[in-house]
Amino acid sequence: MLVTNIICGNNLVPMAISEHRRYATAMETNQLFLVSDAALRSVVDRLSPKDLATPAPAEWSQVPEPTILDILRAHAYDEAWVPDVLAGASSAEGDDWRDRDLLGDDPITAYDALNDLATAAVRNGVPRDAIFRFQYGDYPAQEGLVHLSLYRGFQAWLIAKHLNIDFHLSEEIIAGMNEHVVPNAEEWRGFGVFPPAMEPPAGADDETRLLCAVGYWIP
Repeated sequence: MLVTNIICGNNLVPMAISEHRRYATAMETNQLFLVSDAALRSVVDRLSPKDLATPAPAEWSQVPEPTILDILRAHAYDEAWVPDVLAGASSAEGDDWRDRDLLGDDPITAYDALNDLATAAVRNGVPRDAIFRFQYGDYPAQEGLVHLSLYRGFQAWLIAKHLNIDFHLSEEIIAGMNEHVVPNAEEWRGFGVFPPAMEPPAGADDETRLLCAVGYWIP
């Protein structure tokens, strides 16, 4: 599965975490996934054909000279894998999604259909003892859902910022990321997952403080 082999702004960095953690906290990680996935979809659904043809930052993709359409292809692939990962599948055993044209002639509609399937799979319930078998290692479901969430939530903001789309992370996403991601940010930064943290500007709101903590804030 591609997920968090691409972490928002850098899809060349695998998610290498030194230890697995148990999550017994206020926001369930399946809910963090659902709101983060919905946030990304809300941005995707506002993309125009011109947006899809817009060049994307090179560090977002392994594709040479990527466009936003290439980034959407990566997200479509990641969405397609969610039901399989929840069922215990691993791309090491075969990857039926890799060579498919998942977006076809109507990229937004195709992405939305895959998003619907991923959402339904998570809403149907994720056993707390499930193991997510990513390309970069096996993780307990509750931690795996955090990996899925941060890829979607932060890239929703980055894509919107890149394209000048009016978008803000919801209070729920901010709270969930502060709870499940920020406490691990320095450790994960040591593995190259996040860029250096930034000093929040004076009077920064909660969204800006979160984005500064993970190194993604853009003025």
